[in-house]
Amino acid sequence: MAENSKKKPGEESARKKAQHSEDGDTADVSSVDDLIEAEGPDVETLTPEELSFLEAGERDLVADMRNDLARAQAELVNFRKRVERDRAANREAVIAEVIRTLLPALDDLSRAEAHGDLAGSPLELVAQKLHAGFARFGLRTVGEKGEQFDPHLHEALVQLPSSDVSVNTVADVIEPGYALGDRLLRAAKVAVSVPDGD
Repeated sequence: MAENSKKKPGEESARKKAQHSEDGDTADVSSVDDLIEAEGPDVETLTPEELSFLEAGERDLVADMRNDLARAQAELVNFRKRVERDRAANREAVIAEVIRTLLPALDDLSRAEAHGDLAGSPLELVAQKLHAGFARFGLRTVGEKGEQFDPHLHEALVQLPSSDVSVNTVADVIEPGYALGDRLLRAAKVAVSVPDGD
């Protein structure tokens, strides 16, 4: 043991010259170039098969990313269209609900106008402005005397047998109906002339 602990002359200088490589092995190098030669090149050379495999993988990855991007863009466009469509539908629903709550007041003004109670009074101007405002939103009356009865637009309160008609026809409008665009707000309450069964 004592012999091992004794150092031979020249052993110390050899240890100082020895450099450790990255994998832990020692190499005798005196410069960086010697170290590079001792370690070998950092870049491994690839075979042509390996290069073509890597290039194909790169192309596939780029194609996949392009497909993902196109899909994401299409989903965004569809989302925007859906949001706009929902926004328009919600707007129409809100307008329809507001107008539906005002229909009784509109009925009262129409009855007063039919009886001549509005002529020359300040309420005549109010009624005209209300009718113009509702018309701007697309409100229209449903149910006129003489038109063919349609159960989707009319609510029959009375049936009157008549030999003058060949199909069910509106004989009188008891309360007008209203539609906003294609949406029926209230069906017209009508008396219907039905063909006489004689």
